[in-house]
Amino acid sequence: MNLLLLEADQLRGSRAVLSPIQARHARDVLRVVPGQELRIGVVDGPRGLGRVAQAGDSIELECTFEPEPPPAPDVDLLMALPRPKVMRRLWAQLAALGVGRIVLTNAARVERNYFDTHVLEPEFYRPLLVEGLQQARDTHLPRVSIHRRFRPLVEDELDALSPDAARVVAHPAADAAPIAGAWPHGARRVLLAVGPEGGWDDFELRLLIARGFRPASLGTRTLRTDTACVALLAALRAGRALPSS
Repeated sequence: MNLLLLEADQLRGSRAVLSPIQARHARDVLRVVPGQELRIGVVDGPRGLGRVAQAGDSIELECTFEPEPPPAPDVDLLMALPRPKVMRRLWAQLAALGVGRIVLTNAARVERNYFDTHVLEPEFYRPLLVEGLQQARDTHLPRVSIHRRFRPLVEDELDALSPDAARVVAHPAADAAPIAGAWPHGARRVLLAVGPEGGWDDFELRLLIARGFRPASLGTRTLRTDTACVALLAALRAGRALPSS
């Protein structure tokens, strides 16, 4: 745990009381003692330091925070819902990589029963998102929305969900631009669309392109969703950081 992420209701002025799970981690793993400082943050708020004021059955921190939260993530993700066991693995990874919004949708190659899994319940995925944020020392909890109908989402809802974002669709085709150079010049944020493991079908791809998505690729290999998401997000951001020629 690289950062201890607190909920707002854990704060009492400048003091914070750790939850039972956090307190157990602090005692058994961090082996805290009074006076020890821990890196802390507040969900959707600033980071800071917490000095251990009380270490026993209950652990209390005396907290100081930075003036502003860390920068918000500059990538949103539109993703065809993968198999539940893959989605289970992805929650923490997406939060750690820095995704502002996760929009899960249906697609022709998505099994309908995937939407019935408990993996999509907030009570299940929120702790995993927090786990990813703690790994990356971030505080911005990704917003999650789930959509069973692809076409209405793309045509009617995306503009409100991810406003002012340039759009890129991942597609393993030889004629697609490399993802490392796909961040549009001057764009402050990007909405990245990642299809199912079998890929977007022709109708879905045409609809996405008609709504402003530019195809980009890691090459012609078809990857598993979890592998593709991590690689695409990393390559997209790395390409943005490269100096323009």
